Amino acid sequence: MRKKRSSSILKKFLLFNFFVFLVLGLFTVLYLKAIQPNLIKKRSSNHFIIIQNTNDHLQRLNINLNNKDMTKFLLSTRFLFQNLNRVQFFDLKGDLIGDTNILDLDQSVFVKEDQILEESIDGKKFKSQKKTDNYNFKHSNLSDKEIIRNYDGKPFVFDNVEKNNFYINTLSDLTIDDKRVGFIKITEEANDILVAVKERKNFILRTVLAVCLVILIFSLFLNKYILKPIKFLVYFTESIKNKSKLSVDIDKLFIRQDEVGKLTKSIDEMTKELQKRTTRAETFSTDLAHEIRNPLASLKGASELLDKSKNQNDRDKFLKIIDHDVSRIERLITDYSQMLKDEASLSREKMNKIDLLQVINSVVEDFKLDLENQNKQINILVTKNKSNGSRYNILGIESRLAQVIANLLDNAISFSSDNQKIEIVLEETASNYLIIIKDEGPGFTENSPQKIFKRFYSNRPKNFGEHSGLGLNIVKNIVELHKGTIAASNRVNFRGAQIEVLLPKIQ
Repeated sequence: MRKKRSSSILKKFLLFNFFVFLVLGLFTVLYLKAIQPNLIKKRSSNHFIIIQNTNDHLQRLNINLNNKDMTKFLLSTRFLFQNLNRVQFFDLKGDLIGDTNILDLDQSVFVKEDQILEESIDGKKFKSQKKTDNYNFKHSNLSDKEIIRNYDGKPFVFDNVEKNNFYINTLSDLTIDDKRVGFIKITEEANDILVAVKERKNFILRTVLAVCLVILIFSLFLNKYILKPIKFLVYFTESIKNKSKLSVDIDKLFIRQDEVGKLTKSIDEMTKELQKRTTRAETFSTDLAHEIRNPLASLKGASELLDKSKNQNDRDKFLKIIDHDVSRIERLITDYSQMLKDEASLSREKMNKIDLLQVINSVVEDFKLDLENQNKQINILVTKNKSNGSRYNILGIESRLAQVIANLLDNAISFSSDNQKIEIVLEETASNYLIIIKDEGPGFTENSPQKIFKRFYSNRPKNFGEHSGLGLNIVKNIVELHKGTIAASNRVNFRGAQIEVLLPKIQ
């Protein structure tokens, strides 16, 4: 199977930003390329208004396109060409017949009584009825005659640079009664357009650089404070998974108060818990193999003797041994499997507020019924130091606490004989509840009764074959899960043993 290549978050982040910048860069280039033409188009629209008004004046005043008449026309219609650098008129052949550059357009040279002036400005302004958007635009080095010679009916707008100045030129035809009579060329200095374009380009470039800087700083921050710690945690978990001898120290991440610090603590706690469970499972397996070895040896020996023996009494004896050993092995495997399940599920079960007295009474009632069915004369009593109706509230898992009481009662019954008594005492202290289970059996023979809570405790009575030796160890684990303690001892001044369970109470 082909192994998938891993990719870091940082690489994905940088790759994403690269594509974003690529798209933005493309749109930026297109925008920058369109800035100057759009500004020129906007400026040239005024030229078309002037051209239309000029055409209206020519038709109104019935001006002939010759040098003499065009000179008078230019002098009289000076208001049409204000703020323009140059206006030129050409005949149909492309010959120049009028040029504002060769005229002095200062207002002082004009006479108010000039007949043409009076006729041209008689209180009215001539404006174009439409704007011409259909035109050719390009950077051109062609002469005016060449442009006129190739004129295709569309106005021609172009730009050029002379003596470090930027100019916009508009060349269009002049018509009278829908008949072309000549051409007009308007030239306007437009250095402000270059300034505007430069300013916009500089702004965009500064913005792009600023965004790049922000992303770079964010990437460094992301890598240092988030990605590196996460990568460090990955190394930590992999070293544990692979049982690497390389020690990975994550203590420096614990001081962080953010999500990374919380994640580090959770991973550390989870790792320690998994290591604890793994160690327990390995120890349990070793102990189980050791415990099964003895009944297997006994089972093998008894089966061999059974095969050789002809005496029926001996055969019955061997069969009983075999049955005892099989039961023992079966019980070991069952309890061991249950113990592993408990180890895995205990931490996941939710604790609730429960009444400890109710749990005890429920378990006792079940055991009384079993003893009655087995015709065993063992009396089980429950006593408490609170008045009737009082509750013994604790925070716990009801089924697990019932398992504790049941295992302790079962253990006490195993050491008890008919007509003996088992007493369960429930007492309240300042901050705890104390459960004491007393029996009238032989008591503990060893100096340290706490050994009974070890797995596969071996000092058992002869009738203990139906027990695995795991029950009390399971009890101890459940009690400790509930933040409690358990202890075993012989009764003082009385025959028998007692086990004390201390559990914290809640109000």
